Amino acid sequence: MPHSNPEAKIFTCSQSNALAEKIAEVYGVPLGNVITSTYSDGEFQPSYEESIRGRRIFIIGSTNPEPRNLMELLLMIDAAKRASARHITAVMPYFGWARQDRKDKPRVPIAAKLVAKMLEAAGATRIITMDLHADQIQGFFEKPVDHLFASTIFLPYLQALNLDKLTIASPDMGGSKRAYAYSKALQSDVVICYKQRAKANVISHMELIGDVQGKNVVLVDDMVDTAGTLTKAADLMIERGALSVRAICTHPVLSGSAYERLENSKLEELIVTDSIPSKPSSKIKVLSCADLFASVMYNVHHNESISSKFIM
Repeated sequence: MPHSNPEAKIFTCSQSNALAEKIAEVYGVPLGNVITSTYSDGEFQPSYEESIRGRRIFIIGSTNPEPRNLMELLLMIDAAKRASARHITAVMPYFGWARQDRKDKPRVPIAAKLVAKMLEAAGATRIITMDLHADQIQGFFEKPVDHLFASTIFLPYLQALNLDKLTIASPDMGGSKRAYAYSKALQSDVVICYKQRAKANVISHMELIGDVQGKNVVLVDDMVDTAGTLTKAADLMIERGALSVRAICTHPVLSGSAYERLENSKLEELIVTDSIPSKPSSKIKVLSCADLFASVMYNVHHNESISSKFIM
């Protein structure tokens, strides 16, 4: 007789292939076989090349806003539902479209809520993600959401640096809660940058709340997009007498001239995870989130507690 709880199967969307291979290796199962056929107009169709009937499957796919990434994840979930998978867990190391989590002006969408509804409509029975742009996005789902913190990856690295006079900084008011959590874990001071935007991705003015004179500063944020805020904050802190400035950002979106800005900035290093693939750079240090996701996926499948992974 077959085992009552056969091992889970792990599949990946094309954008997360490198990370998924690491996760599958740590988990201890081979990556499942999916082939994608593409029509000449760009329409594509993923196909599971093995039986998934009655199984728990994990589909790994970050939805960084290249629209194909979200569409591929939705199609893979739908295909799994129609192939009679028992549990379909969408593993989204980076949950894209999350900056649109509320109406900040009239006549705009709430994209994060729309994405949540699409994932559930496609057939996802659980979501595993990391460092959401806004915690309340968990409430947009009717299905269970495991919201992991990358601090479990970053804190050991920071502690190993053994920096004197360490100060944690938030690059904006919105990230102050995250900065305070890190400072509590590291027993350090906190400073906050106050910024005003002319429009999305364009900062008109930045001011510093707190003292960085003679301090080694670590900026903490959930994502780095154009790197405008980070590099401006780093330059301001060096001006104000900081000894060094590093940045920790979970998701390296790094669009536009971000790489160029980083290379020319006063930042010592930018520490990121591999939730999104990034290009090699002398300023970027990548820490893998594969172990974190593999252990959580294993515990979810075997109905074991994952609460230790939520400790900030």
